[in-house]
Amino acid sequence: MTVHTPKITGASGRPVIRLLDEAAVNRIAAGEVVERPASAVKELVENALDAGASRIEVDIADGGKTLIRVTDDGCGMTAEDLPLALSRHATSKIDGSDLLDIRSFGFRGEALPSLGSVSRLTITSRAMGHPAAQIACEAGRLTPVRPAALTRGTIIDLRDLFFATPARLKFLRTDRAELQAVAETLRRLAMAEPRVGFTLRDVTGGAARVLLRVDARSGDRADALQGRLSDLLGRDFTENALCIDCEREGLRLQGFAALPTYSRGSSAQQYLCVNGRPVLDRMLFGALRAAYFDVLSRDRHPAAVLNLIADPQRVDVNVHPAKSEVRFREPEAARSLIITALKTALAGAGHRASSTIGAATLQAMRPVYQMDRPSQHSLSRAFAFQSPDPHPFGFAEGPATAPTEERAAPSDEGFLQHPLGAAKAQLHENYILAQTATGIVIVDQHAAHERLVYERLKRQMADTGIRAQALLIPEIVELSPTDCARLLDHAEALATVGLAIEPFGGTAIAIRETPAILGPVNGTALCRDILDELADAGDSALVQARIDAILSRMSCHGSVRSGRQLRGEEMNALLREMEATPLSGQCNHGRPTYVELSLSDIERLFGRR
Repeated sequence: MTVHTPKITGASGRPVIRLLDEAAVNRIAAGEVVERPASAVKELVENALDAGASRIEVDIADGGKTLIRVTDDGCGMTAEDLPLALSRHATSKIDGSDLLDIRSFGFRGEALPSLGSVSRLTITSRAMGHPAAQIACEAGRLTPVRPAALTRGTIIDLRDLFFATPARLKFLRTDRAELQAVAETLRRLAMAEPRVGFTLRDVTGGAARVLLRVDARSGDRADALQGRLSDLLGRDFTENALCIDCEREGLRLQGFAALPTYSRGSSAQQYLCVNGRPVLDRMLFGALRAAYFDVLSRDRHPAAVLNLIADPQRVDVNVHPAKSEVRFREPEAARSLIITALKTALAGAGHRASSTIGAATLQAMRPVYQMDRPSQHSLSRAFAFQSPDPHPFGFAEGPATAPTEERAAPSDEGFLQHPLGAAKAQLHENYILAQTATGIVIVDQHAAHERLVYERLKRQMADTGIRAQALLIPEIVELSPTDCARLLDHAEALATVGLAIEPFGGTAIAIRETPAILGPVNGTALCRDILDELADAGDSALVQARIDAILSRMSCHGSVRSGRQLRGEEMNALLREMEATPLSGQCNHGRPTYVELSLSDIERLFGRR
């Protein structure tokens, strides 16, 4: 259905250009700046931060539709300042000479007059050395300034939001949804300013209910932020996050990024700032995903709180009235810093995995007081005992040897001092049970070795290129026409990772060489896995990203399989290599490779604590 809008025409029938009055201009601006109550809270709290407040309190009623009150202890305003504060494009933040040198949250001078044009707004403020004063604005109409009672700072009372534009009210969500949006906005600002205290109260119906309260944090920036994140995201996040502080090309990245095994099911725990300003920037979020590319599966999301610090001259924050988008003069430099800093930090974490995995393991366990006794055959298969050898030599092929009395209890004190301890047994031909100095570790042998092989492939490729093993008899793989064409299109990239293929007539390809590090592989299965990876990554993925994805799939074919019995020396060799390999705490898809339980955890399972 076509909607025809009426036009204002003159005597000639042509449309007439008119100047809109101030009230209409402010209401239009309000539609850009204030989309919902959370937007109003954001603007008012940012003003309080710009005023140097150390404590900010926000009171909300009916999801912010009937009341938003922001109280701060900032520098305040004088009676002469108040009418100017409600004038369009009047601001104390900039002088207008350089819009590329913005060092404050606000600078456009639009928020207060826009809010005053669509609601009932009252400002009470007191500047140091001046008496308190108050001004009101209702649907754009100002009242005279009058004396007021206030010790310090500013109180902004916003009532009946959008009463002057009732059509906007129809687009708001439920009170609960709007309140949640306000709380999320305040959390983001609280993360950006850890040295400021914040309180959010729901005063609907007259009874105040505290929804959020965080006190100002002291210490250096990293300590203050860590404490604030512990308050807002919980200790689980801070205990499993890596401190980030990296500088390059005049840009600096600070904050905390969680281990891959602390990944989330959504991007809800991703908070990014630029010069302390919370932003929603696609390029920055894309860089964050790229940094975790080969340690998370596609349905998992990293958790991070990061602040990118740059010279204001290199960042344009005047992109959108809401100031949630930015534009970088050198976007690739910003993207590269995020990816490099996070990859370096993750690699530096070594084999470390999330501490929450142990807690989840405990929750999955429960005391068993009675059960049917399994058969002796089931027991022998489920618990294949392997004695550790104090001199591991690697992963040898062949069946596991039966333990003897002489090898049943060798000295493993040296191994116990290692983080992953000494191998004691292999369970269900897939899980290695190891004893550490403070508890036990259970390792998924296939997942762990898959990560080790992947990291070896990447190191080999970076150092000397992946060595290829020529096949005496080429392996012929029949594919569909589409798959054959796709694989041959990537033949050059595949050759760099040790897989040499060529056309063999029709829709078949011939595999001439395979990566030597993988040993004997099933060429058909390998090709189909690579095709799946190429389909997932898409043609838009960068060449290096596609190569890394291919290496990840290849590593599965060269790793220790589930169901293979390992000798004690093989298990210990696997543990030692895990300790020496970055990112070995998670497999290529972000799942944990081992679970650690302390003695106190085990004692709790048996009711000893």
